[in-house]
Parts: sequence; structure tokens; C-alpha cells
Amino acid sequence: MRMPVPDLLKVTDLVKRFPAGQRLLGRPHAWVRAVDGVSLTVARGETLGLVGESGSGKTTLGRCILRLIEPDRGSILFDGVDLLSLSKRRMRALRREMQIIFQDPFGSLNPRMKVSTIIAEPLIIHGLARRQDRPRRVAELLEMVGLDPGCGGRYPHEFSGGQRQRIGIARALAVSPRLIIADEPVSSLDVSVQAQVLNLLAELQERLGLAYLFIAHDLAVVRHISDRVAVMYRGRIVESARAEDLYAHPLHPYTRALLASVPVRDPDQRRPRSLLAGEPPSPVGEMQGCSFASRCPLVEERCRREDPALRPHGEGRQVACHLVEPVSVEIAGVRGDR
Repeated sequence: MRMPVPDLLKVTDLVKRFPAGQRLLGRPHAWVRAVDGVSLTVARGETLGLVGESGSGKTTLGRCILRLIEPDRGSILFDGVDLLSLSKRRMRALRREMQIIFQDPFGSLNPRMKVSTIIAEPLIIHGLARRQDRPRRVAELLEMVGLDPGCGGRYPHEFSGGQRQRIGIARALAVSPRLIIADEPVSSLDVSVQAQVLNLLAELQERLGLAYLFIAHDLAVVRHISDRVAVMYRGRIVESARAEDLYAHPLHPYTRALLASVPVRDPDQRRPRSLLAGEPPSPVGEMQGCSFASRCPLVEERCRREDPALRPHGEGRQVACHLVEPVSVEIAGVRGDR
């Protein structure tokens, strides 16, 4: 198990809303709560898995952290630097420390550019290599991600989906970042290719000391690569814990439902199913009580009135649920709870 290290990324109470409809004079009719007070940390060399169903705000959160989308309020500290206080010029210089791998391995690559040009573009933007040194650096990056260094003269459409995603990874690595936000990087790939790309990411992390914020909706994939996991629902973190603890003993009802939906390999194996009734709450406008109350099988009247805070429940775990009592680290050590 890895020893605790100082946080490379610390996000506190991050909020992002989008206008929904317009009144007269262009004023928004209402607001969509895409990210609603999210706090999380990523340590150096760590992988934090961020999971949740489609529409939970995972991708918006990742892009807000990189300031590809400007958040409304909150704090984002990268290695102690407040990203929201930086000018566009200083933020652009710092972006070489933080890169993103996009979900679509074809749409994220310019079809009119050769692979060598795509990978060399970050080097040109940040002035990291002289013209005569760029071909050698591009060849190194292609070899690093398991591609033939001589394929740089080809175009993206000449590669398979898995190969295109490797090109995207090489482009992200070109500027030697310390943090990579991987936005569902294997969701559009075949299962066998998914395993190859995940193993590549793990090897690169070990070799280069990278930190990952790994966004996905597939909990089996997240379990394979993550040190810690945060579960997101309707713009909020509802549970976070070490990966082995969360998968062995999920506490939040939504986390239990997610894990119950993961297919098992053995067709003869039986396990309880957790079917969610009701409809997800509308993300538009203000909301009273717990966002999961309309679907939770354990809902109580208090859940409909009061919004549960994300509270500690033993060492390294937080849960936002009225039905899960908070447990401090000291109490967890005495009782043996985790």
C-alpha cells in the first residue's frame, strides 16, 4: 500500500451552473446544477477514480479543474497554486503540468493533421523542443505508448480506435505533465483493447510518477486502476474511500446500486439486485433535501427535508447520507471499523 504523500490537487466547494432557457432581456429562466459543491484531492502519483451515471457532472468537473470551463465559485489548488487566481497567460503556462485524455479517440484528433504534427503541436505551443529535435521526441513518445515510431507520417483515420487513443496519450505526455485527467478514455474501446490501454496507463504512471483523475462509469474498469474512488451523483460527491474498502463494503445506497449493476463473470453466481425506483431529480433550480431521496429504497422523512453533508466515516472514507453515522479516525481504530 502506498504511503500518504502531499496532495498535488485540492478542489474545495467547486460549483458550476449553466443557464436553462431565457427570459426577456436574455436573463436565464433557471440554472442547471452541473457541479454542486464538490471537494476532492489527488495525491502525487495517485489515481483517483471518479464514477457515476451519465449526467452526474463528472466530465464538467474535470474540465472545470483544467479551466477549460470556468467554474462559478470554489477553490482549485494545484501544487499549492490557486488556479482560479491566475491570468490566462499564467494559466496557459501552467497547463503543461496538467493534461487531458478525451473520451473519443477519433473526434479529439485533427483528421487533417498527420500524427507526428498532432504530437509535436504541444511542444511547439510551449516551446519545449527545437525544430530539429521534434522528430526524435515524437518518435520517443510513439514508442512509449506502444506504437511504431515510423507511423508518424500517417493520418488518424488509418489507425484503429485503440491506436488512436494511444496517440492521444502520447500527445498528453509530450509536455511531461504531472497530472492527467482521463475522461472515460476506454469507454468506446473493445474490452480486450480496454485492458491494453489500462495496463499502458498503469505502466506510464509507475515510470513517470503521474497522478490521474480517472473519470468513468464502468466500476470494473475503475477498480482495476484506482487507488481511491469517489462516487458522484447529480453534481455531488456522495461517497469516497480507498478502492478496496469501497468495493468490499459500500455504504451509500447509490454506491450499492452501482456495484450491484456490474455484471459478474460466472453465470451461476447469484447476488442480490438493487433496483432503483422513481425518477432522478431535475438538475434545474434549487433542490431541498438529499438528491438521491426520490430513488433511495431506504429513504426517511428527514432525507426529503435536509441535505446530508459529506462526513468522515473512518480512515480515508467520507459518506453523504443521513442513515450512515459519522465515525472519526480514532473511533475507527478502536472499533476496527473501516
